Amino acid sequence: MEGRPAPPHSRAALVIGLYGALALGGLLLSAGRGDADIYRAVEVRAAWWHLVSPLLGVALGLAVVFGSRVVTLRSAWGRALHDDFYALIGDVSGREIAILAVASAVGEEVFFRGALMPWIGVVPQALLFGLLHVGPSRRFLPWTAWALLMGLVFGGLVAITGDLGGAIAAHFTINFMNLHYIARGPLPATAVER
Repeated sequence: MEGRPAPPHSRAALVIGLYGALALGGLLLSAGRGDADIYRAVEVRAAWWHLVSPLLGVALGLAVVFGSRVVTLRSAWGRALHDDFYALIGDVSGREIAILAVASAVGEEVFFRGALMPWIGVVPQALLFGLLHVGPSRRFLPWTAWALLMGLVFGGLVAITGDLGGAIAAHFTINFMNLHYIARGPLPATAVER
């Protein structure tokens, strides 16, 4: 059965396993450095702030999604990247998108912003985050550059809010909405405005 995509439950298990391992690695790295509270970057913060932080993250995520739609619809490389991602992910269900969005947001934020950022700094963790997002061909390099930029943005959000809530919420919002958009299929040729 070569060439057949994995059944949805297999892909979901793989995603949960990979991002779960990344989160676990982050927790172990943080605990090994003596930082048991990986969620909070700032020790003293009013309790209500931990509710505001995710709301700021959702607002940031929506702004990024809007920007990505503009780039996708107004540039040839944005449209090509959208179509390449559609070809890469194939048919993906809403359930799989939700699992991928939650798992990647939690796993990557715990590892990169929760564990690595306090240890190596904002820029190095963003570089590593960008390297994690290298695609299967050179056509995906804009995505890698975008991931590097988002690693800086998510790191800045953690520094401003003092916790991972905003970064997790932003990351989830971006992945959830953009994956749903990509899963709708390739863009028609007329979608690109010159």
